[in-house]
Amino acid sequence: MHEFIMIVLDWLASLGYIGIALGLMLEVIPSEIVLGYGGYMVSEGSIGFIGAVVAGTIGGTIAQLFLYWIGYYGGRPMLEKYGKYLLINQHHLEVSEKWFHQYGPGVIFSARFIPVVRHAISIPAGIAGMSAIKFTLYTIAAMVPWTIFFLYLGIVLGENWAGIKEVAQPFIIPVSIIALGAGAVYLLAASKRV
Repeated sequence: MHEFIMIVLDWLASLGYIGIALGLMLEVIPSEIVLGYGGYMVSEGSIGFIGAVVAGTIGGTIAQLFLYWIGYYGGRPMLEKYGKYLLINQHHLEVSEKWFHQYGPGVIFSARFIPVVRHAISIPAGIAGMSAIKFTLYTIAAMVPWTIFFLYLGIVLGENWAGIKEVAQPFIIPVSIIALGAGAVYLLAASKRV
């Protein structure tokens, strides 16, 4: 598996910024690894940091829009039948739907930082008919810090970028808590406006 990942990463690296965007759009390799390798490329000077952030944000947003449109046009029946090909199982879908219905559209931002729910949350947003513009704005707002964080870790790790998952693990829970807190503040503010 490691050899496959390296072949794909080398191919993506040869494409520069487009490779980062493609890597996040296709999500064959987890985004943390693609962005970590992107950070390593920045540390080597083969690409620039700002361009890598833009490419990562665009690629990650397009991937989520794809899932959103599947939910919007195909609905739950299509996902139950074909979700396994998108690496989304029944449990992911159920948890995501529960979160979306419980916390509303603001969860699109905060869920991007939480494993398991991060990708699948786009689907119930589409099924619920959430505004595509609002969905895109929340997604971009979450993709920017996600991209910056993993690019930065890749830069700091340099040639040791492959250990990014282990280095990032201690940050995932605190970031998830902060994201949930931000979501709670959003919900409180939204409920007071109603």
